[in-house]
Amino acid sequence: MDTTSWVWVIVGIVVVVLIVLWLVTGSRRRAMELKREESQREKAAEMRRKAEDVELEARENEARASRARADAEQAQVEAARLKQEAETKANDARLLREDVAERTQKADVLDPDINHDGDARTDATRTDATRADAMRSDTDVHPDDATRTDATRADATRAEALRRDQERAGRDRPLAT
Repeated sequence: MDTTSWVWVIVGIVVVVLIVLWLVTGSRRRAMELKREESQREKAAEMRRKAEDVELEARENEARASRARADAEQAQVEAARLKQEAETKANDARLLREDVAERTQKADVLDPDINHDGDARTDATRTDATRADAMRSDTDVHPDDATRTDATRADATRAEALRRDQERAGRDRPLAT
């Protein structure tokens, strides 16, 4: 064999070795690409699972926000109802105070022991007639005298209220030990 043949044999062997190396590296490259693709698929699947978890958490947060909004609206309704109730009770109390003031004023007008300006008369300012009226008992009241009857009723009402207040005060007082 001459040298040209040997050169061609060596070139053939080198070509075969290169083809084998190319095939081997190509399969490795393909295997690595497959691994990389599988890894990317797993990462994508994991990202999708996380996105689904975040979506579920977002829905839960929206539901909680809706519940909180509903609770806040319910609290506002309750507050409005309580405010209206308080205003009604305050109005009722004001009307009762006005009624008490009116009754007290009428009683003061009828009471011979009170001056027209609302001050209590002293014995020095009483006339002989009013002193005699003050000493007269309830049995001496004439049925024809409506003014005196109203005054007597007002006095009896005051006395009854005072008695009830004293009884309450006695009940509320702690027992001595």
